Amino acid sequence: MQRDTRLRRDDSAISIPFPCAVRPASSLRAVLFLLSAILVGGTFSYAENSLVNKHAPPFARVDLHTSRAIHLADYRGKVVLLNFWATWCAPCLLEMPRFVQWQRQYGKSGLQVVGVSMDDEDSPVRSLDRKLNLNYPVVMGDEKLGELYGGILGLPVTYLIDRNGVVRARFQGEADLGKIEEQLKHLLSAPLPASRPH
Repeated sequence: MQRDTRLRRDDSAISIPFPCAVRPASSLRAVLFLLSAILVGGTFSYAENSLVNKHAPPFARVDLHTSRAIHLADYRGKVVLLNFWATWCAPCLLEMPRFVQWQRQYGKSGLQVVGVSMDDEDSPVRSLDRKLNLNYPVVMGDEKLGELYGGILGLPVTYLIDRNGVVRARFQGEADLGKIEEQLKHLLSAPLPASRPH
């Protein structure tokens, strides 16, 4: 059974289906978190710790495609779909071909998809990258980066970040891709931010 909690505020949304994929070798903290969610009826809210309507935490990581460092700040002026995923996460693998399609379809309008693999090693990530022919940057994540984004205890987790670098939506678990695309198109239709004076 899947339940869904949505909070909407100023064109923002948090979508948290339960249950969601959790790393097989998850920490005790993650297990206790999910158990507490079950005890309160299988739903949980990130309202207090949410990044929605706040600036996305900056980070720099090496793109597995180019071996060059990418900085989230470099995408200011674009709408960023930031997707935390892993090769062992079935719902993640279902979403990724759609993200490839969106990058192709909306890239010229200002979309930039960025994938963050939460795998422990990059070899299965590189293999899957080639298999799916991903057309967007993929970087390796870790606990430190996960903590910056509220603690990634279940996958997939997707953030939509507007052209000004502000998080406008968060989706966790097997999300409704139609709703993500709807939010995405809304953000892409917003005017470009004014350039800053030098």
